[in-house]
Amino acid sequence: MKNRQLLSLVIIFVTTAPLCSQDLNLFDYWTFYSDAQNSMYKTSCALAFEQIDRRELAISQLITKKDYLARQETVKEKLLRIIGPMPEKTPLNPRITGVITKDDYRVEKVIFESLPNYYVTAALFLPKKLKGKAPAIIYASGHTENGFRSETYQHIIINLVMKGFIVLAFDPVGQGERLQYFVEDEGKSPFGPTTEYSYPGAQCYISGYSPAKYFIWDGIRCVDYLLTRKEVDPKRIGMTGRSGGGTQTAYTAAVDDRILAAAPEAFITSMEYIFKTIGPQDAEQNLFHMIDEGIDHADLLEIRAPRPCLMVTTTRDFFSIQGARETYKEVEHFYEALGSKELINMVEDDDVHSSTRKNREAMYAFFQKYLENPGSSEDVEVSILDEKELWVTETGQLATSLKGETLYSLNKRVVEKQIENLETLRSDSERYLAGIADSAKQWSGFEYPGSYGSSVFSGRFVEKEQIIEKYLVPGSSNYMLPVVLLLPTQKRKNEIILILDEQGLEHAAKNDSLIRSILQKGYSVLLFDVPGIGSLGPGYMRGDSQIDNTSFNQWFAGIITNKSLVGMRVEDIFRILSFVKTDLEEVEVISALAFGATGSELLHAAVFDETIQKVGIIGSFLSFADIALSEKYSPRFIPSTVAGALTEYDLPDLIAGLCPRKVFIIDPVTGHGLSASEREVSDFLTFPIEVYSKQGVKENFKHSMENKNQSTNEKIISWIEQAF
Repeated sequence: MKNRQLLSLVIIFVTTAPLCSQDLNLFDYWTFYSDAQNSMYKTSCALAFEQIDRRELAISQLITKKDYLARQETVKEKLLRIIGPMPEKTPLNPRITGVITKDDYRVEKVIFESLPNYYVTAALFLPKKLKGKAPAIIYASGHTENGFRSETYQHIIINLVMKGFIVLAFDPVGQGERLQYFVEDEGKSPFGPTTEYSYPGAQCYISGYSPAKYFIWDGIRCVDYLLTRKEVDPKRIGMTGRSGGGTQTAYTAAVDDRILAAAPEAFITSMEYIFKTIGPQDAEQNLFHMIDEGIDHADLLEIRAPRPCLMVTTTRDFFSIQGARETYKEVEHFYEALGSKELINMVEDDDVHSSTRKNREAMYAFFQKYLENPGSSEDVEVSILDEKELWVTETGQLATSLKGETLYSLNKRVVEKQIENLETLRSDSERYLAGIADSAKQWSGFEYPGSYGSSVFSGRFVEKEQIIEKYLVPGSSNYMLPVVLLLPTQKRKNEIILILDEQGLEHAAKNDSLIRSILQKGYSVLLFDVPGIGSLGPGYMRGDSQIDNTSFNQWFAGIITNKSLVGMRVEDIFRILSFVKTDLEEVEVISALAFGATGSELLHAAVFDETIQKVGIIGSFLSFADIALSEKYSPRFIPSTVAGALTEYDLPDLIAGLCPRKVFIIDPVTGHGLSASEREVSDFLTFPIEVYSKQGVKENFKHSMENKNQSTNEKIISWIEQAF
């Protein structure tokens, strides 16, 4: 008798075990899919390689000189279009803030306005013994906190000056005296130089363009400034720079014909090898949809033909030397077809991502030859100026001296105009919403899956109140989607609730009280992961946001291939929906809950597929525009945004597009990641509330803010009881 009681106790303990105590991981068993965490990035890679192959096919079909010239025109038109319309040229308003005099040269510390109230700090190095108009070189610094003042860059600049070149060295955005997020009390930015670019750059992408636009514009305005100087020969202007400066050199020289000779260093490779090695890098390196448009590094040089160009490379650079060699071979053939093979050159040295003596001397000789300034190309030791001596502003930072515009503030104006445009479109809500799904498909890159494949059953737990089943469902590329199906053992209804959690299905399973409450009411529950989330991410491409372990870089991959991460994930949500419809025959009603940032993905999916009848969004941001307008936004939201969407829609428009279906918005947050206030929620949801009211189904749209009197789970269960 005592043994029976003991046995009964054991049975009760096992069958009421928390869901999170069960083994819900599928990839520990399916070792063939052990690379599952890289599914998102490798899917972007596969698409990129297809697009690169199309470009290579187009290049292989160039035969005559006319063909090559035609491609030059086509590429230049594409470049200017995807960079975005260039601003109107406004007065530079240059001023000299100080002069440094040395034995062989002098330095004029210069500030000019690239755009109104958008200041560029620079230094003009002038040789003492100038005879008539001299050749000038623009020097763009790589990723260093102190900009052109670093010893490495000063060494190059002063060597060029000692050889008779005028050099205009300037601070790129996020470096030197142009830190975007400078904290005066700490005397520094919380970000490194690359995130100084990518953090505001992500906001530019949300608006539909690359921050490269502003970097290129600074380079163009540097040329404009040189042309105001009587010492400069306007027909002998060159540009060079290393790493990020190599990027800026390559892009600026590609679109500004006034730059006669260009020598990008430690940047040029090929997009194929970028994807196969370090992945897409900082925001300004990636032009909007560039690979989808057929643009690669080689194009940046080919459209310059027959103007002189030198690729400066190292064999152990993280910018692949193999990519550089293959690019050089293609560009050389392009120049040859135009009768100017001798004008394209490449130098390489055996080193890491650095400046070497051999490469510097090759660069000096290149400019001496093509800017007609002969002399010795020997790299000589020079005295470096003190960093503070080269400060252009009084405080060493524009942020505390002149303040002025930043990338954030410039883009903020763009966003504000886009919001005005959306308000105009919303005024004719019926017409606008009729096309909202098509707009979202276009910008997200979503495509309906051509085939779905068969699911793989992977085990079952049978408990007193629930049955847990595990499946693998074929994803959009060479990966499987992990699925956990929970079935109530009694009074089972023909309705299922899909749950997508920004931290993954195993995290969702830890919300045991919610899931058990749903099951007790007779509803089945399906937990799943999509690429980049849970067991499917983030993989080795973890990004450079420096906050929340968010991968800007994977998101950039989606932008340059024109397949957003949102679009990719929504395609996989469709695969989950297909699994439910084909494998779970008893299910007739599908509803869904999304926790966190994945509310964006669920809203897109629901707009594209009306079989999702009820939608609950918990703890999500509700507006792309709000993220772009938040100076200190939460980077974890970025993967769930759609670059360029603001030109035609925002998340409130998708919510309105779900009318008359039942929608519940619970505990929304702002772009900062903080709980939204009543006013903010009202602003976010004004349009969907109006649409639901206009159609006479106001009761189908509900929203609830965070409060102490009712837990989130209680809100969800209460809504389920009312809505289902």
